[in-house]
Amino acid sequence: MDKKSLASIIENILGNQNVMIDEPMKNHSSFKVGGTADILVTPVSFFQLSEVLKLCKKENIPIFIMGNGSNLIVSDKGIRGVVVKISDNLSECSVKDGTILVQGGMLLSKVSRVALENELTGLEFAAGIPGTIGGAVAMNAGAYGGEMKDVVACTEYMDLYGEIKTLRGSEHKFGYRSSYILKNSGIVLKSLLKLKKGKKGEIKALMDDFNKRRKDKQPLDMPSAGSVFKRPEGYFAGKLIEDCNLKGCKIGGAQVSEKHCGFIVNTGSATASDIQNLIEHIQNTVKSTYGVELQTEVRVIGEQ
Repeated sequence: MDKKSLASIIENILGNQNVMIDEPMKNHSSFKVGGTADILVTPVSFFQLSEVLKLCKKENIPIFIMGNGSNLIVSDKGIRGVVVKISDNLSECSVKDGTILVQGGMLLSKVSRVALENELTGLEFAAGIPGTIGGAVAMNAGAYGGEMKDVVACTEYMDLYGEIKTLRGSEHKFGYRSSYILKNSGIVLKSLLKLKKGKKGEIKALMDDFNKRRKDKQPLDMPSAGSVFKRPEGYFAGKLIEDCNLKGCKIGGAQVSEKHCGFIVNTGSATASDIQNLIEHIQNTVKSTYGVELQTEVRVIGEQ
């Protein structure tokens, strides 16, 4: 099936305004790189999401699910098939008895503010983490000693066949930047976050402290995908990279951040290939110098 015919079928499900053909993925990635997606869709309901998934499975069409693109490197050749972006619409939440029930498309930073306004503590670590709840739950995002596994009680997710399933407690199988949902390509529909009652002033002070630390140490003013590498056991990726004298190292428009060596930034003209080549150079240098293999935390997607 050609992409115009496929787009027409999806438009019948979603409506014209929610279906884009040959959409530049640099507009949907925090790295600001990437070629075009054949079709990008933004469903406004779980039913629409399910119908798109079932259609793609039936027609054997590749499908990729994304949040707001804060942890992705989209290849220069773009993405074949259908990209489903959920961050723009599926982003409602409600608060009850110390819990927040939140849909997968809501930004983690917004959920943190909801917790603050309701004097709920436990989500302060997430106040400055880019990305959606769905992505954060799937990869067990964390910072400053906190992780999503500390607050997630229950998650409703959809598999790639459009079926809805539920995980509770240990069924999430949270690990370091990993979970059952991530390993099984699930799509977080909504999660129940269990928090504790706190004092608004103390919660805000901790959030402000974490955000100040981020601003002081991280290149938040330049396009990036956050921390590029997972923390190797017994080491810190940023320090290893700095000790290899790679601070400021550039390939094309991609550069190891002068502010934090765990970050790669787009100086304005980077391509996905520039970023991937710089990642490989860093990995090879750290491996040959210290014998440590750095694994990426960011995901590379699209046609290579």
